Amino acid sequence: MKKITIKDIATEAQVSISTVSFVINNKGEKMGISPAVIKKVQQVAEKLNYRPSMIATSLRTGKTRSIGLIVEDISNQFFADLARVIEDEAKSIDYRVFYCSTGGDDERSQELIQSLLQANVDGFIITPTENLEESIDLLLKLKKPVVLIDRYFPGQRVSHVVMDNYEASNTATKFIIEKGCKNVAIVNNKSEMIQMKLREDGCRDALKEAGIYNKSLVLHMDYYSNEETRIATIVSFFEENPGIDAVLFLTNYMGLAGLQAFKEMKIRIPEDISVISFDDHDSFKLHTPAITVIAQPIEDIAVKSIQLLMSQMTDMGKFEVEKSLKKAKLIVRQSV
Repeated sequence: MKKITIKDIATEAQVSISTVSFVINNKGEKMGISPAVIKKVQQVAEKLNYRPSMIATSLRTGKTRSIGLIVEDISNQFFADLARVIEDEAKSIDYRVFYCSTGGDDERSQELIQSLLQANVDGFIITPTENLEESIDLLLKLKKPVVLIDRYFPGQRVSHVVMDNYEASNTATKFIIEKGCKNVAIVNNKSEMIQMKLREDGCRDALKEAGIYNKSLVLHMDYYSNEETRIATIVSFFEENPGIDAVLFLTNYMGLAGLQAFKEMKIRIPEDISVISFDDHDSFKLHTPAITVIAQPIEDIAVKSIQLLMSQMTDMGKFEVEKSLKKAKLIVRQSV
């Protein structure tokens, strides 16, 4: 199919190419073009389904109508679902989204930011890695619109949208305690990111309040371990602590590894152990019994992140840093 150009519009509308150029760049009135001619050009452009070149528009305006979305792992269902809503929201305001996955790697994250800077994206939505604070500072110095999601750096003045991790884990732990569980394990990773610390803090404080916190029942797994290693680590931990009657997995990938470990050990859910995991997953719904989860408000996070980014892209001089905290939902199923 032939690409429609401004020359085609000019021919159809019987006006000059410069007139078409002024109209489609919203300069028709300023250049003294009559309202009737402006309307005619607009109607012809719409009839021919004209779409301006992104490169040409970028050169002219300095804008690409594009957003760089950097997440930890686009194959993880939580990030995939989050990206899908962000893309839908961006599309509704005529923006496109460039996806990138960091794999939790700081160097890779820095490279992606540089690549997106070179691509001249208009704004960034980022799930930062552990040591990305300096690169975020660079974006702020360059006055690039940026919003952090899922996690943030406590001392940094940058807008972010996150779930209230402390409240979510604290509520889930109290729920499991109310069900009569006394020996509650926490499975976390060794990440120093704020969201993981807050999740563990919420669990710990609820257990301490009930007088049943046991530090030896907290497992910290290597963040970069593969699934096989995670399963083996969980099996070893539960074999060493046979009295555990409940467990909270602080990410869904650790929860999935835990389910496989329990299957291998022939541990029954919920007869032998009650289970709650962060971040819903199709496997949790399909598992028998279905697994109780702490579900993040994905749509709320996505919509708010686009709103905050747009406020910056519209007027970097007037926007104010906003730190938005969204409430999670405890979805109770049959695993507790």
